[in-house]
Amino acid sequence: MTAARNNATTISRNPMLRVVRFYYEGFRSMRLGRTLWVIILIKLFIIFVVLRIFFLPDHLRRNAPRGDEARYVAGQLSERMQSLEE
Repeated sequence: MTAARNNATTISRNPMLRVVRFYYEGFRSMRLGRTLWVIILIKLFIIFVVLRIFFLPDHLRRNAPRGDEARYVAGQLSERMQSLEE
């Protein structure tokens, strides 16, 4: 009985635990919200994974020599700065 009371007192005093418990209880009791979160996560997966594969090629891997990526990026930045100054 005392351990449960001490645990409740610790949770009520610690603001971080209160926030975590607030969100945990809220997500646990959701019904429609769960479906909406699943839709959101699927959309994020499509945006960041699928679209990246098809529309964002890896220029660094294709153009920079292996192990010399930093020098390639620095050279590209220098070239772009010089073209802006002209």
